[in-house]
Parts: sequence; C-alpha cells; structure tokens
Amino acid sequence: MKKKRTIDELVREWQEDEEIKQNIAHIVTMEGREGQYADFPEHLHPSIKKALQERGIKKLYTHQRQAFDLALAGKSFTAITPTASGKSLCYHLPVLQKILEDPSSRAIYLFPTKALAQDQKTDLNHLIDAMDEEIYSYTYDGDTAPNIRQKVRKAGHIVMTNPDMLHSGILPHHTKWVSLFENLKFIVIDELHTYKGVFGSHVAHVLRRLLRICHFYGSNPVFICTSATIKNPKELAEKLTNTKHELISQSGAPVGKKTFIFYNPPIIHTTFGVRKSSILEARDLAAKLYQAGIQTIVFAKSRVSVERLVTYLKQLTKNKIADESIQGYRGGYLPSERRQIEKGLRDGTIQIVVSTNALELGVDIGQLQACIMTGYPGNIASAWQQAGRAGRRQDSALVIYVANSTALDQYVVNHPDYLLGNAPEEALINPDNILILMSHLKCASFELPFSTNETYGEFEVQELLEYLQEEGVLVKTNAHYYWMSDRFPAHDVNLRSAAGENVVIIDQTIPAGTKVIGEMDTYSAMTLLHEEAIYLHQGVQYQVEKLDWEEKKAYVREVDVNYYTDANLAVELKVLSEDKSAMYQNVTVSYGDVSLVAIPTIFKKIHMTTLDNIGSGKIHIPPMEMHTNATWISFDLPENWSEEMLTDALTGAAYAIGSFIPLYIQCDRNDVTVVPQVKSVHNEKPTLFIYDSYPGGIGLSEKVYDLLVPILELTIEHVLSCPCEYGCPSCIGAQDNLSDGKSRVLKILKILFNEMM
Repeated sequence: MKKKRTIDELVREWQEDEEIKQNIAHIVTMEGREGQYADFPEHLHPSIKKALQERGIKKLYTHQRQAFDLALAGKSFTAITPTASGKSLCYHLPVLQKILEDPSSRAIYLFPTKALAQDQKTDLNHLIDAMDEEIYSYTYDGDTAPNIRQKVRKAGHIVMTNPDMLHSGILPHHTKWVSLFENLKFIVIDELHTYKGVFGSHVAHVLRRLLRICHFYGSNPVFICTSATIKNPKELAEKLTNTKHELISQSGAPVGKKTFIFYNPPIIHTTFGVRKSSILEARDLAAKLYQAGIQTIVFAKSRVSVERLVTYLKQLTKNKIADESIQGYRGGYLPSERRQIEKGLRDGTIQIVVSTNALELGVDIGQLQACIMTGYPGNIASAWQQAGRAGRRQDSALVIYVANSTALDQYVVNHPDYLLGNAPEEALINPDNILILMSHLKCASFELPFSTNETYGEFEVQELLEYLQEEGVLVKTNAHYYWMSDRFPAHDVNLRSAAGENVVIIDQTIPAGTKVIGEMDTYSAMTLLHEEAIYLHQGVQYQVEKLDWEEKKAYVREVDVNYYTDANLAVELKVLSEDKSAMYQNVTVSYGDVSLVAIPTIFKKIHMTTLDNIGSGKIHIPPMEMHTNATWISFDLPENWSEEMLTDALTGAAYAIGSFIPLYIQCDRNDVTVVPQVKSVHNEKPTLFIYDSYPGGIGLSEKVYDLLVPILELTIEHVLSCPCEYGCPSCIGAQDNLSDGKSRVLKILKILFNEMM
C-alpha cells in the first residue's frame, strides 16, 4: 500500500535521509504569485461570454485581454507566457469573435505536431459547444478520413493542421480551398519556440508560400503566435512570418510554488571522476515518487534512455496483473498509443510517464505533481518547458534535475543560477539556406506561376528561376515561369530534416504476419537501427534482424537480453570555401562551407545494469555525404609534442568546447559537432572543426564564430575547477591514466584563448 505524501513532506524526508541528502547539490524554492485580471471586452460576443462563464471564467488574464484587443485591431502579435497560462484563449477568443461577426471568416491553426492539433481541437470544440453556435472546426492531417476532407475544405471555419500537411496537402491543392484562402482572417502559430533550426527554416518558407497564395486570392491574414519563453520571440516571429509583430511578454496567470532539487549522482570512481548513471538515479527517485503516490513525468534525452527507464520502472508493477500505471511516450509510437497514454495521464490511471521532449509541448496531460529531468535538456527554454509540466496553475510542484557526468551537466548542477536566473536562449532559423530556399521555390512555382519581376517573400529569385528553367523544371513565357516537370515537388521536401526519408520499423515476431511499430529518420537510423541493434519500444526489446537501406525498412524481432547497443560514427571533413577569417600570430579562425562524409563504424553492447562493454560488431551501412557550414580553428603545433600527444589533447579540447556551445546558442548538444584533425587537409595544421549537423547549415556554427572567446573562457574555467586528477567525463572526457592529459588540453585551450584576446 502506497503511503500518500505531499511534495513538502517528501522534500523534508529527503533532506534528512543520509543517502539522498549527500547527492543534493542545491534546493531552490520559487514562491507562487497571484494572477492579474482584466474585464471582458465590452464588444465580446454574448455567446463567448456565456461559454467562458460556464467554465468558471469571470475575467480574463491581462495577457489574454491584450491579445484580443491587438487581434481585433488587425495587428499581428506574439504572446510569450509560461506553460498553463491560458495561451489558447489568446487566439480562440479573437478568432471566434471574428467568425460570429462575419460567418464567412476563416482561420488556420498551425501546430508543430498532429498530437497537439488533436488535443487543441477537443478543447476548442468544448468551448464552441458551450457557445451553442454553428462554428465548424476540424483537424486536417494524414489521419483525416477522405469523406471528411471535402467538408473541411468547403465548410471549415477553423482548420487545425501541422506544417507538414500545410506544405504537402493544402498549399499544392489550393484550388480546392478557395473559400478558405479568400476569407482567411487569422493564421495561428502555436508553440513558436519549436520552429528553430532546420524545421523552423523550412516552415518560414511554407509560410511565405501560404502568404503568396493568400495574396493571390485577395486575403491579408493577421498572424497570432504563442510561445514559451525565449530570448528573441519578436525577432523569431518576424523572421518566420516575414511580417511585423507586436509583443505580449507579461503573463497575468497565477503561478504555483515550485521546489527545484539539483541532484548530482555519487562518484563511483574517484580517480577518473566517473559518477553513477543518471538513468539509474532517475529510476530510484521515480520509484520513491511512485511509492509516495505522486504523479510524475520523467524526461529522458533519447529514445533508448526512455525505453531503459520504462523497462526498469515496470519492475515496480510486475506482480500486478494488467497494471498500466507506468508508461513510455516518444516520437515513433503510433497515434492511437499516444492518445491512450495522454488520456491515462489526465484521468490519473497512469502515475509515471517517461518521455522524450515529445511531451514538452502543450498537450493536455492534466495536473502532474513532479518532474524529473534526466540530464540537462540542452537549453534553458526546454528546461522550463519540462519544469512547467509539473504543478500547473496554482498547485505546488517538485522539479528534480538529475545531472549526467558530462561537462555541461556538471556545470549546470553546480551553478543553479545559470538555469534559474538567466533568460532562455535565442531560437535561430536560416531561411537563406540555399538548399531549403531552392526546395520551396520549386514548390511555390508548382502552386502558382512566377512573373518575371516577382519577388518571393523577401528574396529576389529571378536568377534562381532562370537556373530552374535551365534544369528543365520551369518553362519561361514572355511574362511568367511555369512548372513543367512531372514531379510533385512537395513530396521531395521533408520539413523535419534537410535530407532523406524515414526508416519504417517492422515487427516480425508473430509468425502469421508483420506490424509497423514505428519509424526513424535516416541519420538516427545509422546508429540505432543497424543490424544486431537493440531497438526498445514501450519497454519491450527488439533486435534488428535486417536493415534494408535501399527500401528504408528495418525488420525487428522481440528478444529478451540484458544489454542495449551504442554505435560510433567516423567523420571525414574538408573545406569547400572560406567566407570569413580572423588571423592572429599563431591561430587562425575561419568560417565557411565544408563537405563531410559520416561513416558508421562499430557498435558496442552495453550491460543494462553495470554499463560494462560486453561485446561489439561492425556496422554495414553506406557512408552519408553532407555539405554544411563550419567554423574552424587552426594553430601551430606546440614544440616537442608528438602526434599521439596532440591527438589526445585535441580530442579532449573538442569534447570540452562542444559541451559548452549549447550554453551560448540555443541548440541541442548534437546540433553542432566538434571534430579534431591533427593535420587538416585544408592547411596541414592542427584544427578543430565546429560544424552544423544538418545539410546546408542553419547558422549555428556562424554564431559560434562570433562567440568563440566567451565559449573558450568558460571552458577553461570549468576544466580548471573540475576536481578530477587526470581528466574525466565531467570536463574533457574519459582519459587514460596519464598525469599530464588534462594539462595538455588546458595548454591548447589557453593557446587559443590568449591569442584571440
């Protein structure tokens, strides 16, 4: 029988527990605050007012009223307020008001995922039902039945969709959507902060194509963007939509008390500074929350970590028949599975959910009480999104940050002010990426002919159109370029990555047939779906028996083994062009285009409990070539250094620098890669390459070029302050027992820093 306890009681118990308290680096309590309210607008339609009052809403939060006034004045705006602050009413109210004033009015709601669109449809329909008015809202995505699609196109006042469907299912077929585009008053973009990097750069072009079609049909819609907190919301919204925006940054919503525990797993190897696995510590803490009856969400950074945690935690319920109170949640699960999990969280039948960042977004999963972050999510914005999942509105919440052994995690766990006291990072997009621009220019040409003097958004594209004519996909008349290829260009453009389609995962366990259980992008599949890889799904282990790389299909079979797999990539890299450069006495820093070839090499079998390496094998997948952007730092070889000494030192410096890049630009640790070359092909000098991990680049490494000095300064400070003797995963990566390994890494870092100062 579980003994129910409050958050405060549990925190007090842990502070007195000898085993737990020695691992608590810091406890920080943030007190709640009262809400700030505004009266309903005088001209708010009576039906809307009635529906709000039935929900118990007698006044609006101040940010909701500000949003209503701006939208009805025809001004595009971006509202930046915390999780559970009623952001959806910032767009529901003005959209519903406009439709009631003019029933021909239409709106598009854009959500980054199908799951979020489905969730918001349920919420909006409850509001419309309470209004007792004839307003039709529909989701339009890949799951929409064919017999419903025509009704959506003709009669849908509000069409809820995702960027992928807008890109390939609506814009290329705009002639079927005339009533929508002629009367489009609002374009709502929810979860603005998710539109960054490659995805955001693609969506910026989808929106330019959307506006081009709107102008063709004579409409000029207002943009309403809502987001969690980021550093540059107005700039991002304006760059994404190519439209001027007002900014709403003060939330009127009440906030509950939050207790943050910064938890550092114990050191289990003093000499090498190795700590106990954060996955195992998160498992133990989640088990304690489970026993205390506290509904909890555990965030893990990868699919593998999610499935490992689910596997461990389901041991808590192994003796209970059909107990579904512990579940996993991540991309790759089928929609029906995800809906069932979301419902279980809302009705309380699921007590622990382990998720990737798929549940950072605003899917309604009820009032969770605690959140465990297994490792730093990669940026402050994501950390706050995850923390906001617990104690929504005025309830108390517990947020536990469990650090990994990595340098970045160790910095955050020992500097709580970095996470709690700093503004979230910038979200960067790069619509100028020529690969992405050309892809969408083809799509736009298919949708509507380009005139010979027309611009595309802010881009002058006449030379590019001439190039497409020479390639044979466009034909030019006296005044226009027309699409002439028999290809459907939108099918060739994947918004979620700059290259390649997904690999479908097929379960062949049942002799009678096969079943699709998930999918994965090709780059991830190189290291996660190679033959003999262990693929984890809802705590069940599958082994990849065959990977058909040509057909992009992975055939798996259920197994029961005591290990998981981890794979390595080798990277060959060369400079194509140099766009800018800064020369110092012995150091040169450059930025430009590079070509790289990623080669999967070997995989290791890692024991589930001890984390020992218990086997390995070769990976047989063809190399992937990619062009991208990079910043590189070249320097003169220190005197009396052998190639072996330099190799070890450069590897440690690359690890340390790569760890701190996410502190300065909003990206995941894997979005930017640091590769050392002892003798660069480019200039035959020792060189560190820092490149965007996406075809064509998205501007991250260029940002690094401008911020190298503070990145190096913080890296040196952290390595110096690390208590390890020879170097460890918390500073320069795992090292052999060499007394001067750490000092050599510091020497290289100081050479670079001192020259650039």
